[in-house]
Amino acid sequence: MTEIETQIDNITKDIKLYSSNAISGATFLGGPLAAGYLISENFKALDKPDEGRKSLIIGILATIVLFGGIFMLPEKIADKIPRQIIPLIYTGIIWGIVEWKQGETLKAHKENGNSFFSGWKAAGIGLISLLIIGIGIFGYAYIESSNPAYEIYDTKIAEFSKNENESLTFYDNIDSKSNSTLLSELDNKVIPKWKSNIQLINELNSLDGLSSDLLDQNKALLKYSEFRLEAFLLIRKAVSEETDKYDSQLNMLNIKIDNELKKLN
Repeated sequence: MTEIETQIDNITKDIKLYSSNAISGATFLGGPLAAGYLISENFKALDKPDEGRKSLIIGILATIVLFGGIFMLPEKIADKIPRQIIPLIYTGIIWGIVEWKQGETLKAHKENGNSFFSGWKAAGIGLISLLIIGIGIFGYAYIESSNPAYEIYDTKIAEFSKNENESLTFYDNIDSKSNSTLLSELDNKVIPKWKSNIQLINELNSLDGLSSDLLDQNKALLKYSEFRLEAFLLIRKAVSEETDKYDSQLNMLNIKIDNELKKLN
């Protein structure tokens, strides 16, 4: 290859670029936002401003979708995902995109001995991106916590717990109570409290802005309340008829109640 051909091929000799390794490292630290910015800077240096703007916009949107999706995951599922898995996945995806869009250019840039920005600078941009994301997450959490629906939720859940605790005193010294006393407690306190709890959960389900975790909790609480009500209605029937023929049905209901309590715990 002649000196003239080398000069013609070396079209990036007067510019500095971010290497794919530097972009990957920054991405692992600062997510798609850092990747979008660094890829955008490379495109701008290569005199491709339109592609640079698109890269930055895609990086911002990918960040919103990624962390929005993480927030929407039920807590039980999110806790099972190893912390490093998600950064490794999106870093690998970004590395593939860089190789696809800029790989040949970066390879030629390196072979020609041209300059790259240091990995430390890219890492610094990754940390700034992480800070920006952190501020966004903090702001989101603050807005969520100030949602009046959560205050209403806490109030109604406290009422639910009060009803639950008061109704379960029915079992205290149950063998020493007369049938008339048991029926009176069931009719005037226990059964009405579980009907009230079902109504409370239905009211909670109508609240706007609750997290997916709380909505899942509502489903379990509703089933739990329905099983409790069904059990107490069956107990009333057994007491009024002075029979134990409903014991097997009560045992099945107690198993269902225990299963819902495990979900809630």
